[in-house]
Amino acid sequence: MKKSLLLLAPLAALLATAHAAVAREAIEADRIVADVKTLASDTFEGRAPGTVGEERTIGYLIARFQDIGLQPARPDGQWVQKVPLLHTTLGAPKTLAFSGPKGTMPLTVAKDIYVSTLRPDDTARISGAPVVFVGYGVKAPERGWDDFKGMDLKGKVVVFLINDPDFHAAKGEPAAGKFGGRTMTYYGRWTYKFEEAARQGAVGALIVHETEGAGYGWNVVTSPGGENYDIVRGDDQLTSVALQGWLSGDAATRLFASAGLDLARLSVAARRPDFKPLELKGVTFDADVPVNHEEVMSHNVLAQIPGTARKDEVVMFGAHWDAYGKGAPDAQGRIYRAGANDDAVGIAALFDIARVMKAAPAPQRTVVFAAWTAEERGLLGSEFYAANPVFPMEKTVANLTIDVLQTAGLANDVTLIGKGQDTLEDDMTRVAAAQGRRVTPESLPERGLFYRADHFSFAKRGVPVMLMMGIAGASDLKEGGVKAGQAWIDAYTGQCYHQACDAWSPDWKMEGAVQDVELVRTIGEDLAGSARWPQWKAGSEFKAVRDKSDAARK
Repeated sequence: MKKSLLLLAPLAALLATAHAAVAREAIEADRIVADVKTLASDTFEGRAPGTVGEERTIGYLIARFQDIGLQPARPDGQWVQKVPLLHTTLGAPKTLAFSGPKGTMPLTVAKDIYVSTLRPDDTARISGAPVVFVGYGVKAPERGWDDFKGMDLKGKVVVFLINDPDFHAAKGEPAAGKFGGRTMTYYGRWTYKFEEAARQGAVGALIVHETEGAGYGWNVVTSPGGENYDIVRGDDQLTSVALQGWLSGDAATRLFASAGLDLARLSVAARRPDFKPLELKGVTFDADVPVNHEEVMSHNVLAQIPGTARKDEVVMFGAHWDAYGKGAPDAQGRIYRAGANDDAVGIAALFDIARVMKAAPAPQRTVVFAAWTAEERGLLGSEFYAANPVFPMEKTVANLTIDVLQTAGLANDVTLIGKGQDTLEDDMTRVAAAQGRRVTPESLPERGLFYRADHFSFAKRGVPVMLMMGIAGASDLKEGGVKAGQAWIDAYTGQCYHQACDAWSPDWKMEGAVQDVELVRTIGEDLAGSARWPQWKAGSEFKAVRDKSDAARK
């Protein structure tokens, strides 16, 4: 009799597992859409940090997490983590021009140049600063590359090319393969270039815009309208850069020509490791721009499902609640840039993942749902959390971020961002296969999407990450294939990305988005119910950071 019972035990366990799978709640498109429609409505005024729109958004986020039955994630019982931000807005320039051997070259904002500041000064002023071309502005000793060659750049304005030295390199050129080919590294990001300009003591930093290298058009560059944000910093931590921004390709070409230089030829020369910074002889930059600045208190919202057996270990789902607030009226008269897909849909997905997981048995590990502020201003909310974590980074199992979902229907594949980084991509392959889908690497790795969402704040601290982003590659749609998937991306990124038309539409087809959310939920749920730790793969620049804290996970 005992032997019979023992034989029946595995069958009973299997049946129980099957019953649980059948009974499990499913991600529901209608619930996601309902939250998107609310968050993207005019009531929330485009969800800009430090505004009435933020106040309403934070209240809504807390109420929704409470309705689902989650608990505050902060140890003091609070739902929010305060994030002090510096908010700056530029006024109409009194002066903004280059001067050179051929006279003055006035600059028209939004046509020739786009600038902002991260300094709390009343005026952004640069007087007669020499202008220096620094190529790609990369200082990477581990790759044998230094574009600065020890040149003193204090008090000067530096001009960069966008992306990495090998982005345009042909086979056989010295830069070819040095930085991952067409796959952007962090050295190619505009954030790195501005940070490096400050480390070099520059007073101004301008990047030459190129749509292919940047991954977006001039309209995206200018969309913030002279507004910028940073975390509030002490005087000793302020950037030296009074103005940072972009030059249009045409303006940059004219600038170099005014000094008797050919920008196209210099761009080729910058793809060599022996490139040296080049001062534009006789060219100076002058700026006198009024600055409105204020400190605003913004907020991350942190909710949790406490773990049972391993509650000090944390699986984190994340999305950003902020969008671009109020802007100039579009052709339809819409003034709020409400970010329905970027990223109200990510927040709505968090709510439904939380609902499904709350309805299931309690997880072994603690599950945190994080709604970040100021992602659109430079990943500031997630960066502030990562620098001031509620849960230790070494015990954070993984960060799973949702930032834009494709809303064009069912797909035969799912897009992987950051191929070769960590073992979460193996989990993605496994879960996608169970859905009857395959994994397709991002189609344009040169856009550096791996460095452009909130998960990156965690990757820098060694936490394995996964990003679900619907614009990373053309989905192979059930209806229309890759061609239809690319058409959706082109329409969204070309017309609505960071614009007022990123609004909910009855034309949205949510079936594919639901597949992606189910995939993220499944991976997170599996990690929350196990003792498994995802790992960085050999060759990842983040592996060494994680390795330093191995003892904490044993």
